[in-house]
Amino acid sequence: MSAFTLTDAPSLDDLQVFLSRAARVEEGSVRLIAGSGVLAVYCSVFTPAGILDESATVLGLRTLALTEPAAFDAVVPVRSLLQRLEHAQADGTTTIGLPMEVNTATWAAISPPRGGWQARGEVAPALLDTAARAGIREVASAIPDGAGEQIVRKVRSEVWGRPIPGAEHIPSGAAFAGFALGFLGEDAVRVYETGPWTRLSTQRGHVLVKRRAWNLLR
Repeated sequence: MSAFTLTDAPSLDDLQVFLSRAARVEEGSVRLIAGSGVLAVYCSVFTPAGILDESATVLGLRTLALTEPAAFDAVVPVRSLLQRLEHAQADGTTTIGLPMEVNTATWAAISPPRGGWQARGEVAPALLDTAARAGIREVASAIPDGAGEQIVRKVRSEVWGRPIPGAEHIPSGAAFAGFALGFLGEDAVRVYETGPWTRLSTQRGHVLVKRRAWNLLR
């Protein structure tokens, strides 16, 4: 069984907070990649519904240092991993065994590049916070009670696919991801790009956006 060991109890707490937020955004799976002394934890925020859906893929990423060598790439249920974290906290350990893997998360096949990122300036966190809150209110008011999945997807796609006023190269869905995952603070949000990918980075984590090939903002 694969396992990973974090550096200390606060790191375990940080991971639990991130996973709890990720589960509220998309209760499904997370992708864990361990190597070179680092654990990378990816979660899905938005993914296209099919080949005709022009929505961007939006992922959240949190990295944590490891104290023991580990090398794996696994997709696991977020709720199962949270349960294991709770047991580890109760036992006073920072070593976590991986839950049984799942193979139904199609978004996990999309791997952001690890290198080649070019700096594209900074964005004020307040700008993203405002865009996220406005989008949340718009989605809530536009979706009627008992709306079907198709209507919900259409509304969310329209709202979160819209460019952020003042940062038109970034879709509003990226602002929502940063807000919902707790990545926005006082520090400026650094922006990087490579190919169809955009990365928004803060001290708390990263938001990764992949635009569809025919929808690149260039």
